Amino acid sequence: MSRESEADHPGDTALPGSLPELLRAELVAFRRDLHMHPELGNQEFRTTAAIKARLEQAGLAPRVLPAGTGLICDIGEPDGVRPILALRGDIDALPIPDTKTECAYRSTVPDRAHACGHDVHTTVVLGAGLVLAELHREGRLPRPVRLIFQPAEEVLPGGATDVIAAGALDGVGQIIAVHCDPKVDAGRIGLRHGPITSACDRLEVTLAGAGGHTARPHLTTDLVTAVARVAADVPGLVARRVDARSGLSVTWGRIESGHACNVIPQHAELAGTVRCLDLDTWRHAPDVVHAAIDEIANLYKAKSAINYVRGVPPVVNDMAVTELLHDAMAARRGIHSIEDTQQSLGGEDFSWYLEHVPGAMARLGVRRPGERTVRDLHQGDFDVDEHAITVGVELFTAAALLEVEQ
Repeated sequence: MSRESEADHPGDTALPGSLPELLRAELVAFRRDLHMHPELGNQEFRTTAAIKARLEQAGLAPRVLPAGTGLICDIGEPDGVRPILALRGDIDALPIPDTKTECAYRSTVPDRAHACGHDVHTTVVLGAGLVLAELHREGRLPRPVRLIFQPAEEVLPGGATDVIAAGALDGVGQIIAVHCDPKVDAGRIGLRHGPITSACDRLEVTLAGAGGHTARPHLTTDLVTAVARVAADVPGLVARRVDARSGLSVTWGRIESGHACNVIPQHAELAGTVRCLDLDTWRHAPDVVHAAIDEIANLYKAKSAINYVRGVPPVVNDMAVTELLHDAMAARRGIHSIEDTQQSLGGEDFSWYLEHVPGAMARLGVRRPGERTVRDLHQGDFDVDEHAITVGVELFTAAALLEVEQ
């Protein structure tokens, strides 16, 4: 059996809302257009306009968010009785170059690329909305659905907080999303109850002290040694002050100090991320990290200034909504199309929605079956098997149709 025919083999439940061939081709073209014109967080004006135009063409009434990028769109009238199912897709790109050499739809914008699959997420939500709008016109949509096209997922603490403040969750009972996974074959999804991503914060540290000549380090604050000890010792110290199962970790990405080999500098900087698997430990992480940095800096009589930027908590999948995604995928493509997935150390601002309503995120397989090279996220050569768009659309439409039956 070919991959396409196997992937299209339905599960046990016959549902409307499969993706027509013409719409399938249109969505692939839409995704490729987004891929060629990536926009950074809070700058997604072209992307927002393209989504809005297509939804209006389908007879819908999308509402652009107050900041001018991102939008929400209801399918079916919220009535205060039936809880709304929200479908979320993030629309921003990354500030990295597209390094694909043989790709007709590679980015046309220097140092900008859809290297995390947000173009796919956006297209999946758009496609699901177009299919569900037709079902609503036919009187076959059992409850209202809200499409959320969110800006600035890659900008800490994430654009989700602005979307929530704009009222996007008013009347919402459940929210679902997908995230591209290059380790999972297209045609499949990965699911997990409970935490599926990690918390992620940004950490910036400045050390200061009296500099001087390297011939007389005893008359200085030996700042290079101090910053080296902070970089080397703080991660281990932090890990020993919390439950090891929480996975609290500090990882440095930048260290800078000095300009000459015989001059002890007066200034040093470090920057990195703090990640955590556990929600409760994440809430206390700033205090733990601050104490560890100050402790090491004080040993070398260095003055420390810490900028701890809160990012996002872990995405913790609700059990009932995860089961809804499981049943939806099984109904569309059979139980064989679902696999277990592990908790990732990556951060995702979808977590902010789950502070307000139950929801779940699925890993959407985008690897070409049989391909051995993993085109990893946040890399310039990232690309997907576009069959994943069909899978994502049909997963979302099935979830919208199954819920009332449950």
